Amino acid sequence: MIGASHDPSDNDAEITRRVADRAHQKGPSVDAKLGMPRGVEEDIVGDEGNACLTNQNEVVEFIQRTGWDAPAAAIGTSHGADKFMGQQSIHFEVSGGIRDKVKAAGFPPVPLVMHGSSSVPKEEVVPINAAGGTLDPGVCAMNEEKYLPAVRSGVMKVNIDTEGRVVWTRVHREYFRDRPGKFDFRPSAKIFMHEYAKFIAHKATKLGSAGKVVETKESLNP
Repeated sequence: MIGASHDPSDNDAEITRRVADRAHQKGPSVDAKLGMPRGVEEDIVGDEGNACLTNQNEVVEFIQRTGWDAPAAAIGTSHGADKFMGQQSIHFEVSGGIRDKVKAAGFPPVPLVMHGSSSVPKEEVVPINAAGGTLDPGVCAMNEEKYLPAVRSGVMKVNIDTEGRVVWTRVHREYFRDRPGKFDFRPSAKIFMHEYAKFIAHKATKLGSAGKVVETKESLNP
């Protein structure tokens, strides 16, 4: 993954090309952004002033200039836990349009990537705050019912990170709140592993990938 979409277009393309050239020498594919999602990712802030949807008409040229394998399209999602205070609007016409333009240009299908796909469910926020946290209980993040429509519009990789960290925070806050004399994180880590496994299984169901291991193996090794 190379994220240089906060740079001017020419710099973005140059950086992505350099990374793609190096990566392809060793075999890995390159996931890169075009467009700027809202929210916070590491040290990059996509606020209302610079957030923008991916321009469908630029994707083919960007692939030609960079050797980019997997377009990470900005379609209305948002990074981080500080997300939307209203209903999040996901623009499937953008992801679908990219898929169609790539096909029309004669390229093989590319796996579109959707960043900022975490939900921040109240079922996690409420216990975090009850254990001393101050997360905003009014945020509205990625609606899980949007996952399958995204997949149908061409998205093949869905990035979910913040929500896993929210699960971690809930488990550890509750554990040490209830055991204020404890300092060893290993027992709470065991609880987190169990809770994280439940989280992954739930997401697999929402993404339509649950129970597909055998089918996937057979498709990869016909």
